[in-house]
Amino acid sequence: MEPARTLALVAATLTTGLLAGLLFAYACSVMPGLRRTGDRTLVEVMQHINRAIMNGWFLAVLLGSALTTSLAVLLQLPGDASPALLPAVAALVLLLAAIGVTGAVNVPLNNALEAAGPPGRITDPAAVRAQFERPWVRANLVRTVLCTASLGCLGWALAVH
Repeated sequence: MEPARTLALVAATLTTGLLAGLLFAYACSVMPGLRRTGDRTLVEVMQHINRAIMNGWFLAVLLGSALTTSLAVLLQLPGDASPALLPAVAALVLLLAAIGVTGAVNVPLNNALEAAGPPGRITDPAAVRAQFERPWVRANLVRTVLCTASLGCLGWALAVH
């Protein structure tokens, strides 16, 4: 049982770390870089990014982080009270909250941005940008903090395991 517990915690830490890193990259480089561009450019680039990110690697990390963290929690339950259970549960709650923000805020904003149509045909790209950028950046910051906190809890779980 111990090797399975360890492997699940390591896998959860790795996948959650990759997800936290991706979200952090948006927070500290992608969106600040796009903030300095024109309205039509921001819309066009984010439309391309939103299409490109829907790939097997991203989905494996997003879904994999939830699955491996859930597995890590479940494997801490049998037998004696594992000292890794509390931080693993906290990690799962934080991770699911981050994924919830993604589904409730970022994805609908991405969909609305796509629905605006081809950037060259948008009559008011400033309005499209205004409806998208600020709420998306704020939600991304929230999910970055949640995911990073989840990663910290998984590190804690590994340390006490």
